[in-house]
Amino acid sequence: MNKLTNGDYVVFAIYFCVVAIYGFWVYRRKHNADATSKDYFLAEGSLTWWAIGASLIASNISAEQFIGMSGSGFKMGLAIATYEWMAAATLIIVAVFFIPVYLKNKIFTMPQFLNQRYNGTVAMIMAIFWLLLYVVVNLTSILYLGALAVSSISGVSINACIWGMAIFAVIITLGGMKVIGYTDVIQVFFLILGGLVTTYIAVNLVADHFGGGGFLHGLSVMKSQAGDHFHMIFKTDNPNYLDLPGLSVLIGGMWIVNLNYWGCNQYITQRALGADLKTARSGILFAAFLKLLMPVIVVLPGIAAFILYKQDVFSFHDKMTIGGEVNPDRSYPILLNLLPSGLKGLSFAALTAAVVASLAGKANSIATIFTLDVYKKINPASTDKNMVVVGKITVVVAMLLGIVLCTHLGIDKKGGFQYIQEYTGFVSPGIFAMFILGFFWKKTTSSAALFATIGGFILSVGFKVMPTYINLQGLASYGFADKNAAGVYEMPFIDRMGFVFLICVAGMYIISMIENADGKKVHGLEVDASMFKTSKSFAVGTLIVGGILVALYSMFW
Repeated sequence: MNKLTNGDYVVFAIYFCVVAIYGFWVYRRKHNADATSKDYFLAEGSLTWWAIGASLIASNISAEQFIGMSGSGFKMGLAIATYEWMAAATLIIVAVFFIPVYLKNKIFTMPQFLNQRYNGTVAMIMAIFWLLLYVVVNLTSILYLGALAVSSISGVSINACIWGMAIFAVIITLGGMKVIGYTDVIQVFFLILGGLVTTYIAVNLVADHFGGGGFLHGLSVMKSQAGDHFHMIFKTDNPNYLDLPGLSVLIGGMWIVNLNYWGCNQYITQRALGADLKTARSGILFAAFLKLLMPVIVVLPGIAAFILYKQDVFSFHDKMTIGGEVNPDRSYPILLNLLPSGLKGLSFAALTAAVVASLAGKANSIATIFTLDVYKKINPASTDKNMVVVGKITVVVAMLLGIVLCTHLGIDKKGGFQYIQEYTGFVSPGIFAMFILGFFWKKTTSSAALFATIGGFILSVGFKVMPTYINLQGLASYGFADKNAAGVYEMPFIDRMGFVFLICVAGMYIISMIENADGKKVHGLEVDASMFKTSKSFAVGTLIVGGILVALYSMFW
């Protein structure tokens, strides 16, 4: 049975104590008994740029990256890193164009934006939808994948891991966004340090099997032994084309995935909504730089595991196989079990930090939306103190629901990371269309927004089931379709998102123009060109991020 040694437990205990003591110190130092609900949920004006940037990454990187993305690295290679590297570019766009609109109009939650821009009906529908999505898909998947990994490494039962991480996350969350934001700095430190250690040792294991030579030699061996795993852009004959369809990752639906996630997602934007514009932008830029590093931590270990699997080093073949089929999501836990005592504990702490930080961030966002956008609407006379209590109760209830649901979570053969991306993608195009037109086109109406919300989901489902009724073989020659595991032609979900987004935008335009012709009143936002000006230091940082991205894609095209 896999288990941690005494040295590993010591390292893990140090991590736990550092986070707990620092979190308690932050709470005692910054806690104000008379604090408003916005202060509790958003840490209004309290987070520094480095705390915002670290919290963005800590909330984003979780088990679906460590386990799921490493599994995708094992299966398809470096191409899966496009989610991370494109996110770096997306964060710059969000910092320049999205955050100024939110802050100028004093937006604290995404449903509040919809209420201010459209109407209360759209806001309430989306508030309830987001709550369901965050609990049923995100919270449960983080718990399940995290507990699965922790259990496979430590030998502790999966149920005990689920409860342990959930309780740890709840304790952090109950301290409010200030505690979450500042403890996330510690979480990210362990996440990056432990992740880099795992990568270093995994690549060295490859090098040792091919005559030694250290880390750089290991990278060279990986490139020669798995050359097909170092291509960023897939051709139509690649078996993984359905997951990453060629140039769509650069000029198509991948932008919808990232812009919706980083710009229209309470879970993410909440970190910056309580800060001033300069601090928010600096924090987001810091997160963009960290994003460039993430594939080294979460993708390279998966590629190393693929080579060790091919060579059957350390009986990798048997460990990766379940019921006669290879399970890519097992690659990262297997690698961690190969680490020496102490270092295994450090990597174990990194994984736990990623899971707990994501759980805390997600639970806080659930509590924020429920309290400010649902409970407050039903009980408008509620005091700030009462809303903070309701928020804390919501955190506990949401986590209990996540615990109950996560044991029934069925992640298909796509792997954990792709599972989350595809099923979130059923709603992303409509939501992003509703936000982007709401930002920058004053004539957009609430009826158009409802069409994008409901119609976008229906269209996504329609494009998903269409192969059952329509033969898409003719589209294959144009790169818009490929055979799935059942041999049926199917549209890649990233392309599907792009098409649905375009249809939603066209439908919103038509509906808005018809209603504007009838003189329908449209709610507006305060938006002007001066809001989008940036400082020279931010512009320099943007150029550096852009240059690195161009270099990376040029190297691994």
